[in-house]
Amino acid sequence: MMWEKETEKLRKIIQDCGLNEAIKWGKPCFDYEGKNIVIIQGFKDYCAVLFFKGALLTDPDGILVKTGENTQVGRQARFTNVKEITQVAAILKACIYEAIEVEKAGLKVDTKNTPVNIPEELQQQFEKQPKFKKAFEALTPGRQKAYVFFFSGAKQSKTREARIEKYIPQILAGKGMND
Repeated sequence: MMWEKETEKLRKIIQDCGLNEAIKWGKPCFDYEGKNIVIIQGFKDYCAVLFFKGALLTDPDGILVKTGENTQVGRQARFTNVKEITQVAAILKACIYEAIEVEKAGLKVDTKNTPVNIPEELQQQFEKQPKFKKAFEALTPGRQKAYVFFFSGAKQSKTREARIEKYIPQILAGKGMND
């Protein structure tokens, strides 16, 4: 198993914070009164502690990073060896305690009002096909964002147009990209 020593070190730090441990999604996951707080993840180049509501943490030491370009809520503390973990153990614990307080307070990240930049090619399709626009707007915000991110991810306009064309029937059927 990759990151065995690092995972064990992280588990000990997290267990010291009084969280409940369970295996979820095949990984050590820690909760407070049934609410997920952190999970330990192993990747090719690093292992990480993911804070489920990391965007709400103050992170004064700057150890947390977004997991991806479009990530809104989760944040990771990434490590490549046990020494790195040991050096920031106190900071990591402070983040965990803050995450518990965030959960106790019932705080949530408002992702509903995050603006989404509609690519020009999608806007053109909306103008051509009002029925298509109505179907798109009827999708959940998460499904809309998934489509927009996928369509916008193409560098060339021609590719964006082809992607949109391909998914028009699925959108008209009220389905998300992975349905």
